[in-house]
Amino acid sequence: MKEKNHTSVTMFILLGFTENPELHIILFLVFLLIYLVTLIGNIGIIILIRVESHLHCPMYFFLSHLSFVDICYSSSITPRFLIDSVSTMKEISLAECAVQMYLFVMFVVTESFILAVMAYDRYVAICNPLLYTAVMSRKLCIQLVAGSYIGGIVCALVHTCSAFRLDFCGPNAINHFFCDISPVLDLSCSDNHTNKVLLFIFATFVETSTIIIILMSYLFIITSVLKIQSNKGKYKAFSTCASHFTAISIFHATILFMYCQPNGTHSLDTDKIASIFYTMVIPMLNPIIYSLRNKEVKGAFRRLVDKTHF
Repeated sequence: MKEKNHTSVTMFILLGFTENPELHIILFLVFLLIYLVTLIGNIGIIILIRVESHLHCPMYFFLSHLSFVDICYSSSITPRFLIDSVSTMKEISLAECAVQMYLFVMFVVTESFILAVMAYDRYVAICNPLLYTAVMSRKLCIQLVAGSYIGGIVCALVHTCSAFRLDFCGPNAINHFFCDISPVLDLSCSDNHTNKVLLFIFATFVETSTIIIILMSYLFIITSVLKIQSNKGKYKAFSTCASHFTAISIFHATILFMYCQPNGTHSLDTDKIASIFYTMVIPMLNPIIYSLRNKEVKGAFRRLVDKTHF
């Protein structure tokens, strides 16, 4: 009878973004500001969509869930990163590490699917405007969002369970500022080849499937918009998609760089910089992109401010 895996390591040490102590306070202040803007921006979008009847449509229903997911996956990493920036004790237990990894993977994958769903929504709105209300029914919107969360939960369970079934015998220093999958796998004294293959397959599948949906949706959108006779009509149609396409491009470019390349093609320092970008910067940018490029959101915000002032 085979012996069960025994994990001798009970704590990991997060090495963080830099070992230079002079940069710790600067990083703390910069990323505290980013996190506060992320919370204020995304919570503001959610509240605005809830209270403004003009925004009670599928597009903004999906946007509210995108904001919720941004808050969640940023909050699964940033508070811990801020504490570690000003602390000499950077230990994290295996259980805490597993929870952080699970939440991070779940919400990142969920965001990938929600962005694809939003692209499909824009395709229906522009290419089939007369059937939009019938096709994008309340029931279908809930099913699409629920499917996005289920996809995230499944991926997170697979990666987290498979990672923490491995043996960790030491060293226990994670060369990262959070419990990302690859740095944790690198510390295992078991054979982690299967885990890395799983990571590559799942990441490639999620990225490929969502990008195909997005590209097909925008291909039909562009074809449909080019048939519009007036320049004003073309501009209006493109402007409704510009913010979404900007958010998609930033998010997927970073994810493709991080997880859809064979292992060892870029350094850990490069990975950390890219991770900072999509774990902290992108959740902050999404509400800015959607509010600044969207007349309906800006109009709803003005109406809310006027009501509050009155």
